[in-house]
Amino acid sequence: MTTVHATTVLAVRHRGQVAMAGDGQVSIGQTIVKAGARKVRKVHGDRILAGFAGTAADAFTLFARFEAKLEEHRGNLPRAAVELAKDWRTDRVLRRLEALLAVADRDHSLIVSGTGDVIEPDDGLIGIGSGGPYALAAARALVAHSELDAKAIVTEAMRVAASICVYTNDQITVETL
Repeated sequence: MTTVHATTVLAVRHRGQVAMAGDGQVSIGQTIVKAGARKVRKVHGDRILAGFAGTAADAFTLFARFEAKLEEHRGNLPRAAVELAKDWRTDRVLRRLEALLAVADRDHSLIVSGTGDVIEPDDGLIGIGSGGPYALAAARALVAHSELDAKAIVTEAMRVAASICVYTNDQITVETL
């Protein structure tokens, strides 16, 4: 699977809720050029959450393709994700994109990559980007050892990631279903 640096996106499915958060930092090399970017958003009539780890230009391209696949498959998230992954892997232009998508609806949480991977984690938790492993570890601990809801878990886990990863800041955007 592709490793993407310079962002953190976390999705948590917990107690009937789904929350996704992204940090706001945009870096070029070792320079921070923006602190308040929105890397997660609601799509398809606010029924699906999508987060992106990669460059901004790649994000716009992939979000547009993903939304088109959702329309084509009437909001069927797994089908749209598989079809996007197939296009991403085989299209000459798209396959050059080094990025990851985290997508979730009320029933599924998926990681989609340009190598054709569509992965649904067993525990409903997804962490992508350079701070993804830190946020994921924190979220797993919070799910197991706290009474927090999904929104609070993604917020606290992202704060942990921001305190560890130099490519992640604490200006966090959170979306929920």
